[in-house]
Amino acid sequence: MSFVRQGEGPALLEVRDLRIAFAGKEAVRGVSFEVNRGETLGLVGESGSGKSATSLAMMRLLPESAKVTGSIALDGSEMLTLPEAEMRRRRGQDVAMIFQEPMTALNPVMKVGRQIGEALLAHAPKMGRREVRERVLQAMHEVGLPDPERRCDDYPHQFSGGQRQRVVIAMALINKPRLLIADEPTTALDVTVQAQILALLKKLRLEHDLSMLFISHDLAVVAQVADRVAVMRHGEIVEQGTVAQIFGDARHEYTRKLLASAPSMTTDRDRPLATV
Repeated sequence: MSFVRQGEGPALLEVRDLRIAFAGKEAVRGVSFEVNRGETLGLVGESGSGKSATSLAMMRLLPESAKVTGSIALDGSEMLTLPEAEMRRRRGQDVAMIFQEPMTALNPVMKVGRQIGEALLAHAPKMGRREVRERVLQAMHEVGLPDPERRCDDYPHQFSGGQRQRVVIAMALINKPRLLIADEPTTALDVTVQAQILALLKKLRLEHDLSMLFISHDLAVVAQVADRVAVMRHGEIVEQGTVAQIFGDARHEYTRKLLASAPSMTTDRDRPLATV
């Protein structure tokens, strides 16, 4: 799908004609989009549409059996052809990722302060122990974790789901990346905690001058955090636009059905929801 440039100057992330195949079957077909500096792009679509495969391709975390072609350029540097050693340096330092379920991203038998510190030491191995601890506590403060001086010695199971997600966000941001990929970061949380995490991401985006790719199947969530939206279906992007354009004047039938399938406070409860 073709698209129109948004904003001025070169984009931070440019994805062009991305194709991902598993066992000869294409899961992502010719996807193109960009994320401008300081912008949040929402990538939405139902489960199986190719959103997560797209994000894992950006991080070069897909299995070796996956065939990936096209272009993924971060600040003009082609990520798909970088040597693996250079790509390891870029992960965390230039681009970081947070996942849907924090318990899968955290080591259950390691204290959270040490886990956050290891994310830092991966890129600054000569940093002194005292400075590492100071940076860890600062990161925990920034993401709103209570009493970090004491809680940095706790284990993941001693935190609530929302607090664990804050730990994962601290790990992702401690190296001050320019691009944050958030893959369904609030899906496993209840509505109240979800709102808190969304507010935190918006605050951190402004404080750190972050660009963000926010991936979700929930259009209502994306509307709260994104500047622009790309709608994905069956491995293809079918529509892109600003939040106002997508939510106020959706052009593609699939986008309209997605919007109609989500209940709101004004939805007539006597009528069935639209189906996709």
